[in-house]
Order: sequence, then C-alpha cells, then structure tokens
Amino acid sequence: MFDVASYFRWQDILDILVVAFVIYQLISIIRGTRSVQMVLGLGILFVVYFVAKIFELSTLMWMMQTFLSSILLIVIIVFQQDIRRALTQVGKSPFQKATDVADKDLDEIIRSVFYLSKRRIGALIVIERETGLQDYVESGFDLDARLTKELLISIFMPVSPLHDGGVIVHKGRIQSAGCILPLTQNPYINKKYGTRHRAAIGISEETDAVVLVVSEETQEVSVVRHGALTTVSDEISLSNSLRAIFIPKEGASHSWKSWF
Repeated sequence: MFDVASYFRWQDILDILVVAFVIYQLISIIRGTRSVQMVLGLGILFVVYFVAKIFELSTLMWMMQTFLSSILLIVIIVFQQDIRRALTQVGKSPFQKATDVADKDLDEIIRSVFYLSKRRIGALIVIERETGLQDYVESGFDLDARLTKELLISIFMPVSPLHDGGVIVHKGRIQSAGCILPLTQNPYINKKYGTRHRAAIGISEETDAVVLVVSEETQEVSVVRHGALTTVSDEISLSNSLRAIFIPKEGASHSWKSWF
C-alpha cells in the first residue's frame, strides 16, 4: 500500500479531481435532456463493436469501424446544442451575481401570470439570468420599461400586437416584447404542449433563463428551467419556486462551495 502511494504525486490527485469535476458538470448539463438517450445509444454501439471483435464477426466489425471512425464529427453534430450550452457554462463567472430581479419584481410577475391564467390568456415571460439574451431581444420590440403587473397584462391581451411573442425581463425591467424564441427539438415533449410551451422549453435549453408560460387552453402556469417544465398550482407555489432561484439565502450565492 505504501509503495503504491509513493508513486502518486500531488499533480495526479489534482488531475483526478479536475477530470471528476468535468465529468460531473457534463452529466449535469445533459441530465433531463434527450442527450441522455443519445449517449446510451452511442454506448450500445461501442458494446456491439467489442462484441463483434470478440466473436470475430468481420462484417459487423467493419460496419462499426466505419461508423466509429467518424465519431468526433458525429458527436459534434449530434450534441451541438449541448456543446454550445457547455461552452456558455464555462464562460460564466462563479462569482457573478445570480440575478438582478428584486423581490417586488417577482411579485409583479406572479400576480400578472395568475391574472392572465384566470382569464385564459396565454403568456410567455423570459427572465434573464447570467446568459445574455440580446439575440432574442433584437427579434422583438424594444421597450425598456418598468416592470409592472399592468404593463405585462396589457402586452399579452389578445388585442395587443405584441401578445404572440415572448417578453424578456432584464435587470428588473421589461426589455423587449413580441420576441421570437427558438422551439425545442426534443421529440419526447408531451404532444399536448403547443408552440408557446415549446418556445419556453427551447429558450431554457439554450440559456440559463427562467421562463414562465401560461396556457390559454388549460389555464396552467408553468416554470421552465434547463429544458424541464414544472406546473405550479397557485401563487404561493410559484412564489416559493422563483424566490428559491432568484433570492437565495444570504451568503449562499457568494459561497465558493455553491459553485462546486
């Protein structure tokens, strides 16, 4: 035991810790997305290749070798969205503030979405966090207005020319309305969700934004993060969810442990 330990350098320990951290972060990025099934699919192909090699199945082995010889290109094409998200995560500062949304801003948003829900009026509100949304802001109409319940409601009223797009909230202000958001390409999304929900999931897959979506058909209010959609039943549940994201306990957002 002592002889084995003598061969270990502090660089080896650091190397193992860094690799473990990178693997953990990669798993965190793809968790809950269709990429999990893709990784399993690639794993099965590797198993098939080694089985073919063991039993000397030459034709199958040739097919697998031909396919796996282009594995790097295949990975880039198949996982391009996850690679883009990973690079965005790498570019973040661990010491950056998690949000610029104040408690009163959340109250305005919460009251507005349930007002719209009770009247069967659809809504799509994107709350920016660390990842910039300027590309999507430019697809809509610039407002840079104070965040109020009344303004949010008026934007999503059916008679409003801006009601079809999404609203982007930046630093406690309504930065843009009528924004065009990317639709999710996830084939496993429930068929009952329409374009508004698919846009909410799509923008959350590409950025770290928190999205609120109101269904005009079912009156459901949902919170979308990292491609996962969660339906909330009342204002208290939504308030607890948003405050847990945007208003962490004092000191938690600045602790180096929270980054790891």
